[in-house]
Amino acid sequence: RFIARPCAINLGIQDSGPHRAQPNAILEKVFTSITKSPDGKRLEGLSKQLDWDVRKIQRWFRHRRNQDKPTTLTKFCESMWRFTFYLSIFFYGIRFLWTVPWFWDTRQCWYNYPFQPLTSRLYYYYILELAFYWSLMFSQFTDIKRKDFLIMFVHHLATIGLITFSYMNNMVRVGTLVLCLHDASDFLLEAAKLANYAKYQRLCDAFFMLFGVVFIVTRLGIYPFWILNTTLFESWELIGPYPSWWLFNGLLITLQFLHIIWSYLIIRTAYKALVRGKV
Repeated sequence: RFIARPCAINLGIQDSGPHRAQPNAILEKVFTSITKSPDGKRLEGLSKQLDWDVRKIQRWFRHRRNQDKPTTLTKFCESMWRFTFYLSIFFYGIRFLWTVPWFWDTRQCWYNYPFQPLTSRLYYYYILELAFYWSLMFSQFTDIKRKDFLIMFVHHLATIGLITFSYMNNMVRVGTLVLCLHDASDFLLEAAKLANYAKYQRLCDAFFMLFGVVFIVTRLGIYPFWILNTTLFESWELIGPYPSWWLFNGLLITLQFLHIIWSYLIIRTAYKALVRGKV
């Protein structure tokens, strides 16, 4: 409200919504109670009832649908908040992990388990991440609705489950690696969105391509061969399997399936961008 909004206005982003549909009680009732996209038969019936041209009614429904969409300013503010958090927490995580032994040798995640000290820096890192994902879990119902709502809902559930479960079981060492790895690409996507809303097309394309590369390298390369390798095989070797081991790895594998779905969408978008010349 006090930072993102002035930035957006300075970049020329206006708080004006799309063209509003003219008031009409009959069409409004159909829109809210029956359908937002009427078929040909219903359009003909409404045309006779109102003595309007079918195209005029189609235009009214298009304007009415667009009327409910959030403004570019609203989307800019939401993305700027997320960009700020993801960037800050990523650098905090990197700075913290750079000084700990398990960042350089993942087998250190399991030595002396579960009797591993919980330092204050590690505690704050975990609690900040958990608080943020809980906020996303609740705010996704009031935030801007996007096409990947259901996938994001599953993602938030899996993430909160993993953070809480790993904290309760003192698996925080490997947990910090998972968190930092996921934060590595998120701020780049939000940066691409900000550039897009501000109509800096080349900057948007550059950020998106960089995001795509980092996402695929971290989620399809480093995550399975570094994270899943230590949770599935090194932990089995050093501490052996136990009941919660199956749940922990089940949630991590669920995340991997989500990574594959998103990677496919990113590659498809990148391909379209190369064909069209822009994202």
